[in-house]
Amino acid sequence: RLRLRLRLRLRLRLRLRLRLRLRLRLRLRPEIMAVSIRPATAEDLLQMQSTNLWCLPENYQMKYYYYHYVTCPQLLHVAEDHKGRIVGYVLAKMEEEAVVNHGHITSLAVRRTHRKIGLATNLMKNSQKCMEDVMSAEYVSLHVRESNRAAFHLYNETLGYIKYDVECGYYADGEDAYDMRKPFKLESNLGGGKYARDFLDRDGLIRMFPDDVDSIPPEAAEVAAELQIAEAAD
Repeated sequence: RLRLRLRLRLRLRLRLRLRLRLRLRLRLRPEIMAVSIRPATAEDLLQMQSTNLWCLPENYQMKYYYYHYVTCPQLLHVAEDHKGRIVGYVLAKMEEEAVVNHGHITSLAVRRTHRKIGLATNLMKNSQKCMEDVMSAEYVSLHVRESNRAAFHLYNETLGYIKYDVECGYYADGEDAYDMRKPFKLESNLGGGKYARDFLDRDGLIRMFPDDVDSIPPEAAEVAAELQIAEAAD
């Protein structure tokens, strides 16, 4: 217990130090706050690639950025500082030949000098809004490394993504990835099968996505049917 208390105190001290450093950095460098988020243009793609190379181990050739821009330009957004430099971006697309129309976040990056001020959250929200309003997507998916706890917290706690599955050896170095999804609409009627659905199985609360309506486990389907009957009675 004593060790646990010491660890908790140490964590709290570290968090306080980080917050103080961030506040001091923002006071000394107010230009960090002078960042605008806007739709990406073709001229931004080179800087987006540069930001990707600085921030992430998963890198792409320029033709992949052009593919995203040509197919779904509305979904690409960048964070631009007061000098016109790209300090963050979100690269997204609509999945082709999908059974259910949905979007996918290919890459999200923010330079270290501009982190912890909400840029990643706002970039994601802008892209998600375009997916829902412009592309009529029913949900959005993404992959994140199991070891990337900061990114998992952003997606799960801040943005409301659900850990849908684990894809073994997804990354080039062999690390597993969490397949995470966020439904844009919820449908309480399982029979409609149009949007996500919550139901209970032996492992607890599970959220079904439209792709999975035909593959619901029998025991879960029974519970879902009971819930549907109860909802109809109410």
